[in-house]
Amino acid sequence: MAKRQSRAARLFVAPNLLAVAVFMLFPLGFSLYLSFQRWDMFGPVRFTGTDNFRRLFTGDPLFPIAVRNTVLFTAGSLVPTVAISLVIAATLNRRVRGIGLFRTVLLLPLAVSSVVMAVVWRFAFDTNNGLVNIMLGWAGIGPVPWLVDPDWAMVSLCLVSIWRSIPFATVVLLAAMQGVPENLYEAAKIDGAGDVQRFLRITLPLIRGALSFVFVVSIINTVQAFDQVYALTGGNGGPETGTYIFGIMIFQNAFAFGDIGYASAIAWVIFVILLVLTVVQLRFARRDEDLR
Repeated sequence: MAKRQSRAARLFVAPNLLAVAVFMLFPLGFSLYLSFQRWDMFGPVRFTGTDNFRRLFTGDPLFPIAVRNTVLFTAGSLVPTVAISLVIAATLNRRVRGIGLFRTVLLLPLAVSSVVMAVVWRFAFDTNNGLVNIMLGWAGIGPVPWLVDPDWAMVSLCLVSIWRSIPFATVVLLAAMQGVPENLYEAAKIDGAGDVQRFLRITLPLIRGALSFVFVVSIINTVQAFDQVYALTGGNGGPETGTYIFGIMIFQNAFAFGDIGYASAIAWVIFVILLVLTVVQLRFARRDEDLR
């Protein structure tokens, strides 16, 4: 019976393992192999050693631009997302009539495709007839060149990313807040602590693991962003490379310039950066659990 159950378990797990091997492990290993090659998808593969990485760090003038824009995009999306999500999660954590409906409305952006969302926002950010500039005109503010000026293009991209990221971050933080023991708040209230003091001294320390998780996931999403950037500002990195981030750089080198090896090298540099961030987050979360 034990052998039969073990065999059945392996049969049930086998399709999932096969899918992981075909769609994750093989592309990962193949991209690592290509990062040391030169290949245009049509001709023969030619080994170049570490030339792709050397070219990336020393010979590509677009790499510093991509690094700068990715850092700006990450910072401009991460800080407002976490701050707004903390406020919304703390509000939703209260027992208020109609809060269930508000939670449902809040989660609607998660059901919308990133490309569809970016296309809708592209129309909304139109300089002449966009809804955003029309509403600003009602307040007496002149039209803003959202997707025309390079600085405003980055602001537009950050706003769309914030709108997209807040629901997920709010759900994670809200779940963590609901796990905080209620007696801690009651004891603090008896001692005379106000709402702000209870939030800073009780809530934030006890949801530190969830907060670090939101930080890392948000960074990963912004560093890996491509579809919403492409749909919002185009495949050339927006006006004057104002939104030229890593995702656009990989796409451009792979499919516009036909240099698959170089694009794979860029992808692996990003992979290493994100891997380090993930390991740091896991150690931070583990230390937080040990302190508890």
